[in-house]
Amino acid sequence: MAVVRAGVVPGGRSVVYILIGLLVTTGITGLAVAMFGVNRVVAGVLVGIVGGIAAGVALFARDVTELTEHAIYARTPFRSATVPWDRVVAGRFTLDEHDRWALALDLTGDTADELVLLSIPPVSRPVSGAYDMRKREQVSEIREMLRAKRIPITVLPEIAGALNQHWQIAPPTAR
Repeated sequence: MAVVRAGVVPGGRSVVYILIGLLVTTGITGLAVAMFGVNRVVAGVLVGIVGGIAAGVALFARDVTELTEHAIYARTPFRSATVPWDRVVAGRFTLDEHDRWALALDLTGDTADELVLLSIPPVSRPVSGAYDMRKREQVSEIREMLRAKRIPITVLPEIAGALNQHWQIAPPTAR
């Protein structure tokens, strides 16, 4: 089975990544102006913007959760954690605090935790673009991985109905 990429970047961490990108932009711009003079401020700003965007993209790309055959790897740019499959009790697809649909895993251990794999806006129409298609694929891939690992999934009836009606993803069945 292939690696399934998932994960949600929380708002606070997103702000930190954006601020780091802005700091890189400012730093590169300042360095270019200091080295080449005020006459090169436009070039410095352009190079700074490219550097800031590259830093932000690198930070967001590193912030991922990967489901593999052997374990779940939760990575951020600054740390990494491995969650063995035997710590996963169940999966659930419910509403989160922002009225988005969240697919999360319930974990056991010293402190009972949850690992949010996906957070999407409620589905109210068929797939209409690349974002919808990617999220549909992620839901299907995660569901297949959990089914292969025999992890039960609880889905709210309204979520199951909308996924079935609009994205043609059948509700989970008991095994």
